[in-house]
Amino acid sequence: MLIAFSVAPSGAPADGSDRADASVHDAVAAAVRVVRESGLPHRTTSMFTEIEGPDWDSVMDVVKRATEAVMPFGSRVSLVLKADIRPGYSGELDAKIERLEAAIDDSADR
Repeated sequence: MLIAFSVAPSGAPADGSDRADASVHDAVAAAVRVVRESGLPHRTTSMFTEIEGPDWDSVMDVVKRATEAVMPFGSRVSLVLKADIRPGYSGELDAKIERLEAAIDDSADR
């Protein structure tokens, strides 16, 4: 199962501090740290973090803990999640990209 998710705080931080630049990089870093420590295959881009696991429970546990890591940075948290549920498949984090690149190469050869 693949999950692409984005989590970000909004509102005033729970500790009362001021974020004059409105950047959320510290909050995102806290979430990505949780993903990296999970040991599951993952990839982080400028907009989303993708994570792959064998089942709902393993992947959603990491998403939940990543979301909880962001909570201290605001009075609320926004979570955007997209899932590709394909039982019996693994290694799709990279395999999907490899198939896409092969298709692009094939169409260029025509």
